[in-house]
Amino acid sequence: MVIPVEVFNELTVAGAPPAIASWIRDRPDWIEVRSAPSGTVPPFSVDLDAEEEAAIRLDLVERESLLLIDESAGRLVADKLGVPNTGTLGVLAEAAAAGLVDLRAALEKLRRTNFRVSQSLIEKLIRLSPE
Repeated sequence: MVIPVEVFNELTVAGAPPAIASWIRDRPDWIEVRSAPSGTVPPFSVDLDAEEEAAIRLDLVERESLLLIDESAGRLVADKLGVPNTGTLGVLAEAAAAGLVDLRAALEKLRRTNFRVSQSLIEKLIRLSPE
């Protein structure tokens, strides 16, 4: 897994959730922090955060990868550029389908964070889950 420096910085800046900041600082060896190539992503009339843009630029050179991005604007741009992507909910749904996590428990933990997701989407994921 590769994350851009900008995302690493966002996860470790003062005010980031302490558990996440600590985890990413002491990350497992399979997570590499790398600088994204310079340049800009075509705007497509959408404003992207620096972190989203860096992730998309990095993914454009890591063509064998799947971009993990939750912001709808970033996903829209990634789709338009043909960058395969998913969000946190997609990762959880795949993990549940593979028997790696309890989807209901994972979604409940996620809801207790600052992650924003509609109740209707949570209910849809649970309905479609092969539990």
